[in-house]
Amino acid sequence: MLESRVQETIQDAAQKLTGARKRAFMAKVAIDYFDGSARKTETYLGWNRKSVQVGLHEHHSGTICIDNYRARGRQSIEAKLPRLEADIRDLVEEHTQADPKFQSTFCYLQVSARAVREALIEVKGYEDSDLPTRQTMGNLLNRMGYRLKKRKK
Repeated sequence: MLESRVQETIQDAAQKLTGARKRAFMAKVAIDYFDGSARKTETYLGWNRKSVQVGLHEHHSGTICIDNYRARGRQSIEAKLPRLEADIRDLVEEHTQADPKFQSTFCYLQVSARAVREALIEVKGYEDSDLPTRQTMGNLLNRMGYRLKKRKK
């Protein structure tokens, strides 16, 4: 339908745009060259058909869809289980000690992340499937200001 030089120019222009501007450009190209068909636009230019459809919808309705990129991805465990931090602090507080040289603000733990996880299941009544893995539990403890330290024998 289009010469390869024209296709390359259109694709280059689309790569330099983002968000609503890119969708508006895609919709304009679809209307001008592909009879307003998102499927033809996908076939000839390799663009995502859903994006072209959203651009066409925005063009016809006059409203712009707002992208919510921040909502993508996995939620943190603190967002999924809001009481988890308070329950961990209840369990761990008696096992912490301050840095003996006072060189950092972290509290050191004498228990492992695995032990904290098991205590949450036994004492606080969490289900095994609800809690994160041992590695994630260690990362959570680090974010809370605790550092795991091996006992000296």
